[in-house]
Amino acid sequence: MHLSVRTLLALPELQAADPELLAGAEGLDAPVRWVHVSEQAGASVLLQGGEFVLSTGQAFDGGAPLGADAVAAHLRGFREAGAAGIAFEILADRPATAALLRGVAEAAGLPVVLLRRRIRFVGVTETVHRMIVADQVRQLEDTRRVHEAFTALSVENAGAQEIVAAAAGLAGRTVLFESPDGTVLHAGTGLHAGEGPHAGEGSGALAADWARRRAGTAAEDTLTAPVAGAGQDWGRLAAPGTPPGDAAAAMVLQRAAQALAIHRMAERDQREVARQAEAVLVNELRQPGTLTEEQALDRAAAMGFDAGVAYVPVVLALDAGRGGPLDAQRRGRLVMDALARVVSAARASALVARLHADQVGLLLALPARQLEDPLLARVCAGLARTALDAGGAGQPGTAPWWTVGVGRVQASLLDAALGLDEAGHVAQGAASLPPAERARRPYHRSADVRLRGLLAVLREDPRVRAFADSELAGLTPAELGLLERFLAAGGNKAALARGELVSRPALYARLDRLERRLGVPLDDAESRASLHVAVLVWRLGA
Repeated sequence: MHLSVRTLLALPELQAADPELLAGAEGLDAPVRWVHVSEQAGASVLLQGGEFVLSTGQAFDGGAPLGADAVAAHLRGFREAGAAGIAFEILADRPATAALLRGVAEAAGLPVVLLRRRIRFVGVTETVHRMIVADQVRQLEDTRRVHEAFTALSVENAGAQEIVAAAAGLAGRTVLFESPDGTVLHAGTGLHAGEGPHAGEGSGALAADWARRRAGTAAEDTLTAPVAGAGQDWGRLAAPGTPPGDAAAAMVLQRAAQALAIHRMAERDQREVARQAEAVLVNELRQPGTLTEEQALDRAAAMGFDAGVAYVPVVLALDAGRGGPLDAQRRGRLVMDALARVVSAARASALVARLHADQVGLLLALPARQLEDPLLARVCAGLARTALDAGGAGQPGTAPWWTVGVGRVQASLLDAALGLDEAGHVAQGAASLPPAERARRPYHRSADVRLRGLLAVLREDPRVRAFADSELAGLTPAELGLLERFLAAGGNKAALARGELVSRPALYARLDRLERRLGVPLDDAESRASLHVAVLVWRLGA
């Protein structure tokens, strides 16, 4: 029970004194930490804050009666010391003292009470102190109960919704778990039927009400607790309609936030273990003779993989971006998380593994061969809807920062795993396509990349690199760009001039300079073919 000045004045022991509130009604809900009996002027220096003071006011009219200014200063001293309130027992035989107190009470700045009948102060202190101790014991019991509840949930590996529901039940109020962007992920009412403004409402209604509150100005009556751990921000818990000063609810929310953080970290660890197991299996599948088909399917089934009538190898080539190796690792995890969600939503089954720093492989099981394209389209559309940007945040309309390459469908899981190299080369070749051409297809096959696909396979060969360097030696980036556009236009100078929005004489002069730098004629078909191959190799390695 929260002991305040208001609840203290309602006690029978004080009601027997016929209390009259002279001033400070706005402070009646101030918490009372202790009861202190004082008769001396200047006794406020003995206070620590939160005390309710009982006095007979003898210091006002004793041997040296105090004037109004001195009495007012006496009251201000109690306010400055943090007293919750003060009560003076002044009976009818001291009318002048009562009048003096009435005259200065309003300026005291704290509840001032006149007790018009005699009571035993010791009876008041005993009662209040019993209540305070009982409240402390209750708080300890509540803390123990909450700790045991959330410890049990953590040990049982309870889900986020169970943790939020438990927090709502223990706090006796609505509790919401929202993501860093404000999306309500889980909700609980913690109320019995017919109780409270949200009784009987589902999580959808609670989320809608929370969105309205966030859009308004109700944040000041919302208690929150951050959910974070291991350097990651997973969101926060919020209890709408609960003032931040509610210590009991704050304790529940803080303990629930810790349980959610533990849950998220355990979930991440379990996901990482499962991901490592898949990566080990996929790498074994790519080594001929390591496993039989039956062994491969048995190992995959143990990981939750459902066999299909056929399998298709898929590789996502990730754009390099501007970050270093750590950023590449983080972005790879984002794509793998997104793939897991998308494949599950499509009710499909797949093995997902990191192949290289910039490649993620997928062995997708097909329930029927004719479902290959529809299933691939659903997976790619689901990935596009995630709209992950390079920073990892959801950005509607953001272009994907990966390119999808697809290998040939195989009846064997082992053969499909061997086809991941082909799918990777296709993805690398497609990644070098002009953005408009690459965007025309959600995924690419070898027939879509043709020469680019072959060069993607050969580009690491030092002889191929030496050929490209020799063909393009000395060209600046601007000249390389002009050459690439000229070759893309099929060597048609008029068409290139229209695309460049420059006059033909100006373009011809630029091409003449480029031809002199190259030392080969641009109107020769074989020269253009050699330059085209060199430019593709340069683009694949850019």
